[in-house]
Amino acid sequence: MTPTAGIQGGSSPGVGSRLDPSVAPGGNFDLSVWELQEPVGSPGSPTTIPSSRLQGANGYHDSYFYTDPRDGAMTFWAPEKGVTTPNSKYARSELREMNRDGSPADWSLSGTHVMSAKLRVVSVTSHVCVGQIHLGTGGSSTKPLVELYYYSNGDIVLGTENSPSGGQTPHTVGHVPVGQTWSYTIGVSGGHTIDLTVNGSTTHYTIPSSFNSYKQYFKAGSYNQSSSNSTTNGARVGFYALTVSHR
Repeated sequence: MTPTAGIQGGSSPGVGSRLDPSVAPGGNFDLSVWELQEPVGSPGSPTTIPSSRLQGANGYHDSYFYTDPRDGAMTFWAPEKGVTTPNSKYARSELREMNRDGSPADWSLSGTHVMSAKLRVVSVTSHVCVGQIHLGTGGSSTKPLVELYYYSNGDIVLGTENSPSGGQTPHTVGHVPVGQTWSYTIGVSGGHTIDLTVNGSTTHYTIPSSFNSYKQYFKAGSYNQSSSNSTTNGARVGFYALTVSHR
């Protein structure tokens, strides 16, 4: 498979990391096909940072999106209190897939589409979504097709949407202690199958036909799944590698 879009990163801490802790995330990762959403801005309208501002060693970074000075991880922080989208009560610091021309990614279920990551959840109050395939154009639904969750007890759970109208079925797919590095690959193949690999273990899930009219896009980062008035509790996630490919 030939990558057409994505992020390239180094290995995990203690395994000869090649990431430079002294530069912004854009100095270690190709952010040319991503847009960043942060948990700040106006109510119902979170701030988004275009790829043009994310790129390069001096690219955008702040307390919600930064390079970990210890190991170079591209780190996302989402507190329990923050600005959210109109369709969610949870804050996020998360990348949204874009095309290289700056338009939103919006790909068909046909073909093969894969997002792979190496990451660790540094801290989490309840649980956090670290990867998504989200519905794009083709209908009125604003739901995800799938969400990959990490829980504070170490469980990794894939949520598959039952239909564009809602309802999600959970599947426990792994267990990793908080702070430990792990990997996932999540994708679509053949127009009707979700393929998930967590730490080398692969499972498959059938996509309901009710999603056939929808196009899709990838998301990755820290989409916190708990809310309160706290700005110190939340989910912090560091990525050491993240790639996207389409064919």
